Amino acid sequence: MSKMDKLFSKLKEIVGEANVIQDLDQLKGYTIDGKKPRFIVFPGKIEEVSRVVALANQQHLHIIPRGNGTKMEMGGIPKKMDILLSTRRLNRITDNDCENLTLSAECGITLNEVQKSLAKIGKGYFLPLDPPFTEKATLGGIIATNSSGPKRLLYGTARDLIIGTKSVFPNGDIVVSGGKTVKNVSGYDMCKLLIGSHGTLGVLCEMTFKLLPLPEKEATLMLSFAKLEDANGFAHQVRSSQLIPSAMEILNAKAIQHMRYSMTIHSDLNYMVAVALEGVTESIDRQIAEMKEMGKKYGVFDAMSLDSGKHLAFWNALRDFSLGLAEHYPNVVSLKSNFLISRCGEILRSYETITEESGTDCAYICHAGNGILYTYLLTGKSLKSKLDTIVELIGRLTTEAVKNEGNLVVESSPLSIKKKVDVWGQSRSDHLVVRRLKEQIDPAGIFNVGRFVGGI
Repeated sequence: MSKMDKLFSKLKEIVGEANVIQDLDQLKGYTIDGKKPRFIVFPGKIEEVSRVVALANQQHLHIIPRGNGTKMEMGGIPKKMDILLSTRRLNRITDNDCENLTLSAECGITLNEVQKSLAKIGKGYFLPLDPPFTEKATLGGIIATNSSGPKRLLYGTARDLIIGTKSVFPNGDIVVSGGKTVKNVSGYDMCKLLIGSHGTLGVLCEMTFKLLPLPEKEATLMLSFAKLEDANGFAHQVRSSQLIPSAMEILNAKAIQHMRYSMTIHSDLNYMVAVALEGVTESIDRQIAEMKEMGKKYGVFDAMSLDSGKHLAFWNALRDFSLGLAEHYPNVVSLKSNFLISRCGEILRSYETITEESGTDCAYICHAGNGILYTYLLTGKSLKSKLDTIVELIGRLTTEAVKNEGNLVVESSPLSIKKKVDVWGQSRSDHLVVRRLKEQIDPAGIFNVGRFVGGI
């Protein structure tokens, strides 16, 4: 019996024959940057995850965890991939304590399933996360990539919501951190350590979150501007005011045109500021009225409010913006930049100048209250002739972000671009910290090799 046959047999013993894939045709569907795994395993219990990981550690095999695959384009090119560990069968809500505003769930359940379940309890509750691809994205994938959406302005990110985890570490140990109450800890805070680690330190198997009751009302105010300076000026005044939006985004004309949301576009519209509000009806109505008056100071020529269904449809389209782009731009390059919040307008103007000089069409969506800008390079179908231009452009945009005390990450791109750029942006001293953590926690280097910052 060959080594691979022996390994296949051992994996079947752990998770059952029906939950191991070795067929080459099926493996092709799980390719990551041109590389496919030797096996795919589907554990149904945390104990099975533990045994698979321990076996991989003993056999010096390399593992990549995967949920529904919505985040697999992120990260560097994997150096090795023997086992793809799917979490799809770990899909249960294990503890639902809405009375105390906590929920525990396994990593393979989708956020959409969780939200639907919570909305049916009492007057309704929700987990305040709104990352892209909510319908398909699993909790494990969202937390492992620290994925977030427009509402991070009010609710923060996963780091602000998680109070406990149950994870499998590279030696196969099941490590429990935190719980249903906040505790003081010494040493590594394992509960926070794995958030955003992209599966390089272990497998997040179960998480406990803080919940909130559903708001009484949700609404959106969309304000149209001809000039970026006016749109940014309005956003700056909102940030400086007593208003409490749950999200505030600045979109350029290209982004508005490509959103999968039908709206009438004024001929003078070059920028839109979209503000989401949640809370009691009286408060929302008052804030919308105040912002409409505020907008007049900055030359707003149109202000439109959306309630209920239209509000949700707009933010879903914005959250999943890249899905609509992929239909028309198969080689679209998605970039995420961070910088000082106060420089939102400056860096957006700089990006526009740089991309115009390169002759590249771009859609921009800026988290105007967080200092985060999503740039979508609309490269068209013939990428080969533009490859060097795009690579140089990414370098110039990265330099601009660093000048503004931030950095740039390539969230998704064709493989030909990944081979020529560091998808994690400019190397910084924190890369050394991450490398030391990796050496301490995963000394054999079995998890997600080559995918995270610094190529670890």
